[in-house]
Amino acid sequence: MIKLIDLGAEYGRIKSEIDEGIREIVEAQQFTDGGHIGRFEEEFSKYLGVKNCVGVSSGSTALDLALLALGIGEGDEVIVPSFTFIATAEAVSHVGAIPVFADSDYDTQNIDVDKLKPLLTGKTKAIIPVHLYGNPCDMDGLMDFAREYELKVVEDAAQAQGAVYNGRKVSTIGDVGCFSFYPAKNLGAYGHAGAAVTDDDELAEKIRLLSNHGRRTHYAYKMVGYNYRMDSIQAKVLSIKLTHLKEWNERRRKLADIYTESLKDLPMGLPKRDDDKIPVYHLYIIRTDRREKLVEWLKERGIETRIHYPLPLHLQPAYGHLGYVEGDLPVSERLAREVLSLPLHPYLEEDKVHTVIESVREFFS
Repeated sequence: MIKLIDLGAEYGRIKSEIDEGIREIVEAQQFTDGGHIGRFEEEFSKYLGVKNCVGVSSGSTALDLALLALGIGEGDEVIVPSFTFIATAEAVSHVGAIPVFADSDYDTQNIDVDKLKPLLTGKTKAIIPVHLYGNPCDMDGLMDFAREYELKVVEDAAQAQGAVYNGRKVSTIGDVGCFSFYPAKNLGAYGHAGAAVTDDDELAEKIRLLSNHGRRTHYAYKMVGYNYRMDSIQAKVLSIKLTHLKEWNERRRKLADIYTESLKDLPMGLPKRDDDKIPVYHLYIIRTDRREKLVEWLKERGIETRIHYPLPLHLQPAYGHLGYVEGDLPVSERLAREVLSLPLHPYLEEDKVHTVIESVREFFS
């Protein structure tokens, strides 16, 4: 079986570092503090080139806290892409605001900046671009739009640890950036973890307070908050893995380039890589209207694939009350019918990549 991702292979390469790090925490009994979280926050801030990082319990809670800290709430509207994971829209719902779904660009799969203006109303307060699959959004166009209409920008960089747009790492361009460190991510914990990053000291302080019961000291509470803290074991794992992230992302790009060069003549869509963007290929996505048959073809040959994502958010039952119908966001709907993720991870051998390529080519022959 050629796996889509292989966390076991990753662990095998860094086992001694991970085992020693976890043992250190268990022996010291420092499960919720001990300085490990603060150290990871400092390391990740330095890596991104941003002033503040707040480690939290997941990418989803990072989004919740970012919107709360920005003052987004009941009755506000927030523009989000429909073609993405539901956590982006859920955060809007959690704070009492209304997600307004935007269509995507077919070639990049990211939110289409040219289609945003008709979505504006007097209630629009923010926009959440998602750097989907590790490919940076058009942040120049998006930030120009946000400034013109005085919108807050929350970058959802859950799939884009290390991706670069015009010389800046994504998550550092908007008002606040949010990360998931779900185990399958390019930088993944061994459980749930996330982070919010920003150059705004006041905003960072509010996110930190909200994430930790609203307290500055153990029994002094400045506001009503939440238990959205990162734990020490996840912070330690992330600190260890962060030292490997550059190498891992470079390996992903190398394998992605092999895929692209070998498949570019076939009748299907491949990831678009612009000169001003350095993607990190959290997933390698192809697009074909023969997807279901291709999935079965590859499965029969021991090749694992997955569909990210099979139904856009505006058509999900969870958001049926908003009244969207099929045809409202045609590009998102088309992408949902066509996208397919091929195996890609830093420890995928090149001969296995070529096996996948040969199987795909055989299917289209």
